[in-house]
Amino acid sequence: MAKHALVTGAAGLIGSHLVDLLVREGWQVRAFDNLEQQTHRRGKPAWINTSAEFIEGDMRNRDAMTASLDGIDVVFHQAAYGGYMPEIAKYVHVNSFGTAQMLEVIREKKLPIKKVVVASSQAVYSEGAAECPEHGLVFPSVRSIEQLRRGDWEVHCPICGAIAKSVPTPENAPVGGETVYGLTKVDQERLVLLWGKQIGIPTVALRYSCTYGPRQSIFNPYTGVIAIFCTRLLNNLPPVLYEDGEQTRDFSFVEDIAHANLLAAETDKLDGLPVNIGSACGTPIREIAERLADILKINIAPEMNGEFRPGEMRHLTSGTTLARSAGYKPTVDLGEGISRYIHWIKKQSDIRDYFSEAEEVLRQKGIVHRVETSNR
Repeated sequence: MAKHALVTGAAGLIGSHLVDLLVREGWQVRAFDNLEQQTHRRGKPAWINTSAEFIEGDMRNRDAMTASLDGIDVVFHQAAYGGYMPEIAKYVHVNSFGTAQMLEVIREKKLPIKKVVVASSQAVYSEGAAECPEHGLVFPSVRSIEQLRRGDWEVHCPICGAIAKSVPTPENAPVGGETVYGLTKVDQERLVLLWGKQIGIPTVALRYSCTYGPRQSIFNPYTGVIAIFCTRLLNNLPPVLYEDGEQTRDFSFVEDIAHANLLAAETDKLDGLPVNIGSACGTPIREIAERLADILKINIAPEMNGEFRPGEMRHLTSGTTLARSAGYKPTVDLGEGISRYIHWIKKQSDIRDYFSEAEEVLRQKGIVHRVETSNR
């Protein structure tokens, strides 16, 4: 008998690839998405799988959520308001309230849901894990605005102040969320895991590293560094680097993330846990900008303006021992993944730069700061 899945955020980058995978694996899929205008400026995208039942609806609408959950075995909760957008209340309403309401509906209606897999993020961590030459493994606090204003980008040992070297971050590292988005991701994963334990339904929270690939929105200027850099370059504009461009991120191709969701649904080895999903390899942001320019054959050097975003971690490489012990193995490396993304984006029409205007909004809202002139 076919399993029935609900995928929220099903028109987005991860959700749409997950829908495709589930359909190929023989699942009956209900795809739920509100077609957020910031991400889907042209409405319902053509890539939504026609073999899935599509429902346009909002996580905050109780009636829509109740209807979408009818007859479902497994919920893959991908829907979230994301990135560095300035709306505080909307983050909380969509991510935190929307998730809480969905769980409440399942409980109050006594729906026979067998598992919930929720999309969390590496953004739940502060500065991840680091190694101090004297004190070994440490978990530094987020770098202060005062430190960043001085142009000191390094992560320091919280005990002695020495510069600490980034190492893979395990799931037991402290979490808290240092941005509004990160804070609501903490809400989402803790709500789901706590609820699952209380009600007796298996739940898993997947802490994704930076996900990229075909279908990443070319309209949203607040999320997806590879997409943002590509749209800038294709408009003959330089990619913009914060800090000194040497901060690193763990990049995961979207198809690997989709397979991680399927694995989480089909194994009990990860039940009740937050689980890092990544490549376990950190890549400098400057290198990403240079690789994209080289592949696109657009010779524009990245730009640095002495700016930074408070709360943004310096380095984050996901420790993936737990996921791998359950059978997770990423198959698309960064070189292949970037090539596949660029092949896709070149086929898109009317690629515009939305970043310049958005960046000015972030400056005005105090989300982007500048290094003090005397320290530059």
